[in-house]
Amino acid sequence: MRKRIGALTLAVALAGTITAAQEVPVEEVVLDNGMTILLLPRPGDPNVAAGWVAKVGSVYERPGITGVAHLFEHMMFKGTATIGTRNIEQDLQLIAELDQVKAQLRVEEATLIEAHRLGQIEDPDDPARRTARHRELIERFDTLLAEQGELIIKEDFSRIYTGQGASGMNAGTSYDYTIYFVNVPANKLELWFWMESDRLLNPVFREFYSEREVVHEERRLRTDSTPIGKFQEQFDAMFWQSSPYSWPVVGWPSDLEGITREEALAFFDIYYAPNNLTAALVGDFDPAEAKVLAERYFGRLQRGERPPVQPRTREMPQLSEKRMHAYADTNPQVEVRYHSVPDGHVDEPPLVVLGQLLNGRTGRLYKALVEEQEVATNAFGGQSGMKFEGMFSLRGTAKAGRTPEEVEQALYAEIERLKTEPVDPRELQKVKNQNAASNFRGLRSNFGLMNQLLVREAWRGWETINTDPALYDAVTVEDIMRVVDTYFAPENRAVAIYYRRESAEPPDPRLAGLDDQERQQVGQMTTMMQQMNAEQITQFMAQIEQMAAQAPPENQDMVAVLREIARERQAAVGGGR
Repeated sequence: MRKRIGALTLAVALAGTITAAQEVPVEEVVLDNGMTILLLPRPGDPNVAAGWVAKVGSVYERPGITGVAHLFEHMMFKGTATIGTRNIEQDLQLIAELDQVKAQLRVEEATLIEAHRLGQIEDPDDPARRTARHRELIERFDTLLAEQGELIIKEDFSRIYTGQGASGMNAGTSYDYTIYFVNVPANKLELWFWMESDRLLNPVFREFYSEREVVHEERRLRTDSTPIGKFQEQFDAMFWQSSPYSWPVVGWPSDLEGITREEALAFFDIYYAPNNLTAALVGDFDPAEAKVLAERYFGRLQRGERPPVQPRTREMPQLSEKRMHAYADTNPQVEVRYHSVPDGHVDEPPLVVLGQLLNGRTGRLYKALVEEQEVATNAFGGQSGMKFEGMFSLRGTAKAGRTPEEVEQALYAEIERLKTEPVDPRELQKVKNQNAASNFRGLRSNFGLMNQLLVREAWRGWETINTDPALYDAVTVEDIMRVVDTYFAPENRAVAIYYRRESAEPPDPRLAGLDDQERQQVGQMTTMMQQMNAEQITQFMAQIEQMAAQAPPENQDMVAVLREIARERQAAVGGGR
């Protein structure tokens, strides 16, 4: 499961802003139960990039069950009544018994939590504080888990796919959506329809309680064990005052401990109903056959009894600047965030184009802060428009002998310059030309195109792949000045300053050419690769190659480092050729 999140992180890290210069001829089919199927046949390579998206992510949660959307991403690979078990009747009986024992354990745990709240004990998880009844229940619970383990066929879902020539099976959870995908041979398309519909129609969420420990471990790898992961999580919570974007996708630890199966199943029934799902196929297939298969398999799913509940709480207007200072095992750096607009807002195209003007080796921030002023080793910025909120971030890493505060002031100077000096029309046109090139790269990959369609569908609809380009192409010099003047005010920003905490570990020389954010992403993926076996690392390498096809030039250095580390891991586990 850890590799699945890693793949999504990589996809986000490598995906540039894509704008389409040509219309993508998608056929949309809506089944009677409300599920949408997007079909884009592309004769040639005898494979199909196949995936589906559930329009639910962490912002659809509430305090108390944060992390449940991501937990479900894990649970969806646990199999069905026919996949993943040696005896379904005994399996279901054990699940029911586990639920009963867990309910009794929660009573014991609540007593300890209350004692901790009142200051009577220091640690509610201290085994020495447990009653005899508590210890007896834990022993019974562990016995049942062991019995269930004898019935479970591990990774059965993945095994069936790979045994039929499929590759790159993966999934990922974001704030706004959860996406599932795989590449299948064209002659195995019916297998995909059956497998995916079966895990929606007949899911068996076995290992529910033990899987929470896997999520805890993922949190440790992705957040607690990275140089600034814990601080970035704190910065998110500080930046978003009221919005549900304030909590991490992986969830708060206390919620992960407390989520009940009943709460999780209620969440699934609402958000994994077919009327909240969209599937997409891109590759060499017959659309007529795909429609028949969609009706035969996905048509079996029952429309949800209740419509999906949309997030209600919105971000409050920020009234004053927020600041955070932290010491970490990282290069001194600064991040400045401004509240901006969500995906689809009329001001988003100018903000995205503004980010492109600032970014890259030829962008304004690199030229000014790195080459001219020599105050930073890297600097970049950009708009992040999510479904319900948005932000614009500026970042820079201080050069040796310079401070993060100097980098911060240099970033502000570039923003103030944009308020008073109109952008050269030729500079603006250069960015638009780069957009067209980026779009061309993005449309070449079946996988990348499938991913784009599903992500766009989770936001404003897949059609935006054809309608957005004109919006970005229409951005004017006046639009840039207007949005800079509107959103880049001191009272609308939050600032995180990171100072170096000295570390005894020597740096990896391969990371020398990467910026700090890229180093962190490589570090996360390296840790995940260390947990993979030969088959998993081979699949992960294939995913790197697929996603690298969409990488803009400034991310190719990171791709090269990841390839090298993956090859080393493959050789270490005996997976190399």
